[in-house]
Amino acid sequence: MKKQNLKILMASAEIAPFAKVGGLADVVGSLPPALKKLDCDVRLILPLYGTIDKKKYKIKKIKNKIEICSGGKIRSINIWQSKLPSSHVPVYFIEEENYFSPKEVYANKNNSERYMFFSLAVLHVLPHIGFQPDVIHAHDFHTALISDLLKAGRHEYFKNTKTLYTIHNLNYQGKTEIEILKTGNLSKDSLKSLSKDAQDGDINFMVQGIINADLVNTVSPTYAKEIATSFYGAGLEKVIRNNKRKFSGILNGIDIDLFNPTVDKMIRKKYSTKSLNKKIKNKLYLQKKLDLKKEKNIPIVSLVSRLVWQKGFELITKDLIDLNCQFVFLGTGQKKYENYIKKLAKKYPDKVSANIMFDIKLAQEIYAGSDIFLMPSRFEPCGLGQMIAMRYGTVPVVRKTGGLADTVGNFQLSRNKLQINSKLQISKSKTGFVFEKFEAKSLENALKNALKVYYDYPEVWRQLQINGMKQDFSWNKSAKEYLKLYKKLAK
Repeated sequence: MKKQNLKILMASAEIAPFAKVGGLADVVGSLPPALKKLDCDVRLILPLYGTIDKKKYKIKKIKNKIEICSGGKIRSINIWQSKLPSSHVPVYFIEEENYFSPKEVYANKNNSERYMFFSLAVLHVLPHIGFQPDVIHAHDFHTALISDLLKAGRHEYFKNTKTLYTIHNLNYQGKTEIEILKTGNLSKDSLKSLSKDAQDGDINFMVQGIINADLVNTVSPTYAKEIATSFYGAGLEKVIRNNKRKFSGILNGIDIDLFNPTVDKMIRKKYSTKSLNKKIKNKLYLQKKLDLKKEKNIPIVSLVSRLVWQKGFELITKDLIDLNCQFVFLGTGQKKYENYIKKLAKKYPDKVSANIMFDIKLAQEIYAGSDIFLMPSRFEPCGLGQMIAMRYGTVPVVRKTGGLADTVGNFQLSRNKLQINSKLQISKSKTGFVFEKFEAKSLENALKNALKVYYDYPEVWRQLQINGMKQDFSWNKSAKEYLKLYKKLAK
């Protein structure tokens, strides 16, 4: 008799391509098809925001006017259904006009109330669609209280259902007024964890997810360890340490079909590990497009990112810019960082290009046309830029934190005692340059090392490029790790 496939429900505030604000959407939109290949019966659920195009994604209504008691009021919801594009993964949408009709994913107010209701509605919907999951996989603070609702409600329908809670970004915790619990038919007396949490006058959704989920994971192994410390814990390090037995870290993947220089239609010249010389055409094109000096031998150092405090822009100093290379920046974010990058470009027009915008095509052209990719982050739960850069043979220079530490293998020039024109054999795990201290001098030294190898040891540089391009950052690898957690829960 064939064993039944594991049944997994993923609940998230964002799922690409339907509703996307940040990386959360990409993860929840990319992981399920890989799980489907592993014979999981995986399904997704999210709110039906006013911004979602029902016609474009062929979203059909399947259940009408289901009544839910929420905070003493009866609210009516409709259930809609579609599939993840290019897959057979079902996606359900909860329509409720008061909470989810606005034309944005995150409203200016009452987000905690909206997602408290969404979490409640998720559990009401499942019997109506006839899906009894082995595991409910909740993502970030928005759906963290699903575990509380299951524990407090003691629903017969979910008596065998376990929960996995994934933390994508510890800084967004969902702190809210205690009264919001009423929306989920809860109170501070519903669970001991709520009573204790309420002692400081508010409820922290993420704290509840950590305490009440059966297992918890973050999006890289190193970040899972880091957040148990005061430096990275964002005030939650104590509750994380108290629940450390439940914690693990699984790296995010990237879409290796999309980020593939052999087929990428957005870049000037396609290339592979066997035709890396063609990469130079992308550099020359990028220099011309961005009005930089057109010189094939000078390296381009790039940074594609949100321009925010987390990303370590304070480390990009005049001494760094004075190094023998060109710099290309792409992104938007906090005004002070936008202005800082623009000032650098104005001061050094021949070697700094500031592109304060969101441009997917230009991003691909930068990955393909650059030689070096910077990520000097204060913290980085996982990071995707370094993985994408490596796919394009662009060597990363990163700080040793979170997913950067897990994905970039540090090549140390001094230890290898390189001789000019040597044919040194380099370990396949060496893919870039890593520095530890969050200080400008450490970044400068790491970039100097990278530039020395680039200029003086071209054969070594080529091997670092090839090593990066051959790394497996596919979702298939990550999905196998998630499957292990699901099986552990379903035992």
